[in-house]
Amino acid sequence: MSQSQIPAADAVDAASERSPIRWVSSLYFVQGMQFFVVMLIAGLMYKNMGVANDQIARWTGLLGLAWAFKPLWSPFLELARSKKLIVVFGQFTSAAGLALMAMALQLPMWFAASLAVLFLLAYASATHDIACDGLYMASLDDKQQAAYAGWQGAFFNASKFLTLGGLLVLAGHLERGIGVMNAWSVIFGLLAVLLFVLASYNAYALPGVLNTDHGDLTAAGVLKTLREVIADFLSKPGIWLMILFIVMFRFAEGQVQTIGPLFLIEARDKGGLGLTTEQVGGVYGTVGTAAFLAGSILGGYFTSWLSLRRAMPFLIIAMAVPNATFYYLAVTLPADLWHVGAAVAIEMLGYGFGFVGMILYIMQVVAPGKFQTAHYALGSGVMQLGFILSKTISGDIQIKMGYEHFFLWTIACGLPALILLLFVRMPGKAAKPAEGIAAPVENAT
Repeated sequence: MSQSQIPAADAVDAASERSPIRWVSSLYFVQGMQFFVVMLIAGLMYKNMGVANDQIARWTGLLGLAWAFKPLWSPFLELARSKKLIVVFGQFTSAAGLALMAMALQLPMWFAASLAVLFLLAYASATHDIACDGLYMASLDDKQQAAYAGWQGAFFNASKFLTLGGLLVLAGHLERGIGVMNAWSVIFGLLAVLLFVLASYNAYALPGVLNTDHGDLTAAGVLKTLREVIADFLSKPGIWLMILFIVMFRFAEGQVQTIGPLFLIEARDKGGLGLTTEQVGGVYGTVGTAAFLAGSILGGYFTSWLSLRRAMPFLIIAMAVPNATFYYLAVTLPADLWHVGAAVAIEMLGYGFGFVGMILYIMQVVAPGKFQTAHYALGSGVMQLGFILSKTISGDIQIKMGYEHFFLWTIACGLPALILLLFVRMPGKAAKPAEGIAAPVENAT
């Protein structure tokens, strides 16, 4: 070993010996920040810039395809010698993208330019997510993974408090003083600086002893394995009915979670509540996020107590709570912010409670088998695709129906998932044979 290599090796060893809390927190904060900027903040920004709901839903929906399709290129990242290198490179790329976003909003063709940058951010973020989770699993043993899972989720959602509860409120304040375009340029400039600082810290703090020897791996070998994984996934008994169930579980959610926040900002003479950007950020970034976390925890304990098979009907009904809540708001059009805040808290509580059902369904029914981890990723991709498909069409439906009838329509969209429960495979229960679908030979574990 040369003398120049010794300091680098010492740095790697030092990084590996640091307490995981010193890097798990910053790693998952960045993961959440990248996701929420693209999938939440962008839509609200465009609404304030006067973009129509159908355009917002269509384009932000297409952005979400990055997370739906990421399982298709995730195996190829194993060819890289270091997951840390991918993570850090992805974070610096996103920091540069956020700076470009700040500049794009000042151009005459700002809409097309900003969408191009958001596509860059979406695919950089989705690729970062793959390496991020891989780094977490490769760096920690099973006991440590369980011990720091709570920190992982806490800091991921802490970024939601920042983006919705902090930066969105700041954007609303700036909009009144320097205009919408300038305000959002400032916001993305601040995000770029913050992400650059965090990426620099992670370049120092993340463990680097992940350079597992993959000399036997080739792109052709990875592609062959990927084909085998997909073929095995599609050969599972009742898989097409499972896929339909996953898509229909999220069919109403994708629509209401896209249009709901836009409805809050929409002017009252156009059927909305006419809230300011600051008010929406304050409501969603505080009570909304807290209610979602509480609902998720309660949903997990409820399902553990009752079992997924018995709890699933209640979880699907809970997913309809946001739809019913927004229908109530569209009919009554309350002007009191406390009234709206209470409704949003109920909405997010139901959403968090019910969404647990789909995560556990993929874990316990779809994923088990020879390629459990890969099939969980594919199932999650199908879940995201179902959300994106409904998100993409939601704006067109809302414009044709109006807000009140649109939210009533989303309530009806939850019924197919309930009906499919009579046929779909569940833990401890074989699926009923359906035309063109073979009955499973054994119960799911």
